[in-house]
Amino acid sequence: MNSSGNPQLDSQLGALATEARNPASTRLDTLSTLEMLGVMNDEDARVAAAVRAELPAIALAVDAIAERFRQGGRLFYIGAGTSGRLGVLDASECPPTFSVPTDLVQGLIAGGDRALRLSSERSEDSPEEGARDLAAAGFARGDALVGIAASGRTPYVLGAMEHAKKLGALTIGLSCVPGSALAQAAEIAVTPATGAEVLTGSTRLKAGTATKMVLNMISTGVMVKTGLTYGNLMVNVRPTNAKLVDRAQRIVMDAAGCDRATAEQVLEAAGMDVKTAIVMQCLGLKRAEAEAKLAAAKGVLRVALS
Repeated sequence: MNSSGNPQLDSQLGALATEARNPASTRLDTLSTLEMLGVMNDEDARVAAAVRAELPAIALAVDAIAERFRQGGRLFYIGAGTSGRLGVLDASECPPTFSVPTDLVQGLIAGGDRALRLSSERSEDSPEEGARDLAAAGFARGDALVGIAASGRTPYVLGAMEHAKKLGALTIGLSCVPGSALAQAAEIAVTPATGAEVLTGSTRLKAGTATKMVLNMISTGVMVKTGLTYGNLMVNVRPTNAKLVDRAQRIVMDAAGCDRATAEQVLEAAGMDVKTAIVMQCLGLKRAEAEAKLAAAKGVLRVALS
């Protein structure tokens, strides 16, 4: 990270665990390639334990977001740099995986979509810009915000968090520094303490890995809790290409206990809707009857089959 030009701020940054020098990698450039990769892998192995320690907080976040979804709310991620890119990535994968509307989970990054490919470090220094971007996206009181910042002190993210708090919305802070400004600002703090990076200050490494793991848990957990899966089957998947058509057929086979030919046939009869096909096959219903049963169950397959 570049110097801010503010000695006090630079001193604060230098004290963060994510900015510390890692004693295991102080001679990184003198190691053989295999030794270097071994050091990196050893440090990566610590990430899962750091995330596990935060499971109670992640569970609180999942349940709170799921409740907002049930009441018509949405989920927003906001961050800068790697943190922002990871939020946008997780948000963008929800519609094809769970067939949810594209605005249900949204990712915002400092500097806008251009910053997904080109760095925009200066944008992260403005709390006002964070608040403006969140407001411009239509963020409302019934929504949930996950502010993402490895250091826990990114002004852009803190500005967005303050805006969300003023609205009375749910705020969740995801950082890798316990007790950070972000953790203190959030209603729910998720703080996997990943410590010093192999490359000093390069939080796209362990901190980035921990962030990706937590975001995976949050989005997947919320979708499970709101009935968008059946067991571990992706029953809301959109079969929009050959791979996904094959997956949809296998899901019907597993859930309904039928062979491939039957799964293919019932999927076609169901208009390629996986849940409708499963209800048709399991309960011996026509498409309209299966759709009505799913509608009565608010789309939850397990309820429709019970």
